Formats: sequence, C-alpha cells, structure tokens
Amino acid sequence: MTRLSGFLQRWVVFAGLVVVWELVTRAVDDTFFPPPSEIAASAHELWFSGPLSDLLLTDTVFDHVLPSVGRLLAGWGIAAVVGVSLGVAMGRSTAAMQFAGPVLTFLRSIPPPTLVPVFLLIFNIGTSMQLATIVFGVLWPILLNSVDGARSVDTTKFETSAVFRIPRAQWVLGVVLPAAAPKIFAGLRVSLSLSLVLMVVSELVGTDNGIGSQLLIAQREFDFPDMWAGIVLLGVLGYALNTVLLSFERRALAWQPKRAERTPATVED
Repeated sequence: MTRLSGFLQRWVVFAGLVVVWELVTRAVDDTFFPPPSEIAASAHELWFSGPLSDLLLTDTVFDHVLPSVGRLLAGWGIAAVVGVSLGVAMGRSTAAMQFAGPVLTFLRSIPPPTLVPVFLLIFNIGTSMQLATIVFGVLWPILLNSVDGARSVDTTKFETSAVFRIPRAQWVLGVVLPAAAPKIFAGLRVSLSLSLVLMVVSELVGTDNGIGSQLLIAQREFDFPDMWAGIVLLGVLGYALNTVLLSFERRALAWQPKRAERTPATVED
C-alpha cells in the first residue's frame, strides 16, 4: 500500500500541475504557449491517429520517432560498452590513469555540439554522424564513473583473489564489476539523459527525419502545438527510459545490503 499510495500521490501532483498549466495558458491566451488540451490533440493527430492494423500509430511514428529512439539507444549502448570496458581497465591501472588522465580531462571539456561540423566532415550527413555525436557526448560519465568504481575495490578482495590465484577474467567479472556496479549505473543514468539531448542536437543538422528534425520544422512553420507536442514527447521518452533503467538497476544490485534495506519510497526517488 505504501508504494501504491506514493505512486498515486506523485500522479495527483502531476495532474494538478497540468490543470494549472491549462488554466494559466487559457487565461493568458498566448499563441506561443498553447494549453495542454491543444498539445494533446496535436500529439494524437501526429502519432496516434493511424490505422488499427498499425496499433493506431501513424507514419510519423515509424518515420521519425522510432529512428530517433534507435539512434539514442544505439549511441548510448556503444558508449556503455566502450566506457565500462575502458573504465574498468584504466581504473585498475595506475599508470594508465597517469598518462591518459590529462587527455580525458581535455576531451570531456569539449561541448559535443561544437564537434557536429567536425563529425559532418568525417562521416558526412547520416546516421554515422549522429551516432558519433551521441557517443562522444555520453561516453565520459560512463567512463569516469567506471574508473572510479574500479578503483574503489576493497584491497582485501584484491589480496584474497591474488592468494587464491583467481584467473584475471574471473576476477574482473566476479569481483571488480560487482564492486564497481553502483557507480557504473550512476554513470549510465546520467549518460542516458545526455543521449536524449544529443539525439535531438544531432538531428537538427543535416537530416530530414527524427524528432529533432520535426521540432525544427514545426518551429519554422510556427506550428506551436506540434512543437510543444514534440517537447512533451521528449520528456515522456526520458521518463520512460529512466524508469526502465532504474528497474533494471534495482534488480541487478538487489544483492547489496544497503540497497535491500531501503524503503520503496526511497528507491523511487
């Protein structure tokens, strides 16, 4: 009942904010800020007015929304594999961090949007450029958190594995990764939000499909209900993806005593 009541309370607050939004925007009557009811109508027309055979989904979903989600997940997945692999390896090597540390600090200080022209020159217009933008931007939180997690492995565990001569692969998978998992997941959560932002940024340049491209078109045509519908869609996508990742994280880290003792309401925060 505690979890259910917490869920209901959060959504009651959300519904109240939507009602306030509706009342305020109707009172102000500003073209640039349409009420939620108009935004919902535009969203229905854009994405949920298709044939029953396609589950009421329109061509816009298949031509723009799904490709965007695919790029987001692909870029985030590539960054996750590369970041965790390099981070764990570098975290267990003092020499590697001494030599590579300044380079990492330099690269992660560069705003990814400023490299879009460079990626356009290297990869030309298309999915490769968009993936490069996403991967470069979201790699650093995963990499640095993985490094920090790998370096935080208890010395006792390291010495015990050395005494028992545990193979290196088994040691990495059975000792280092579980110990570093909380910080790795922290990096994955941050990078997932960044990947959504960079997905939109990469679609604003040199592409004719995707959520970012549709947002730009709606803005240029002064179609503000469609523009706000796209913004709301990005918020819904971010919330849904973060919820799925948090659910997976809870199950993956359920073995931790401190996490198991936390109340459901705290875990949801």
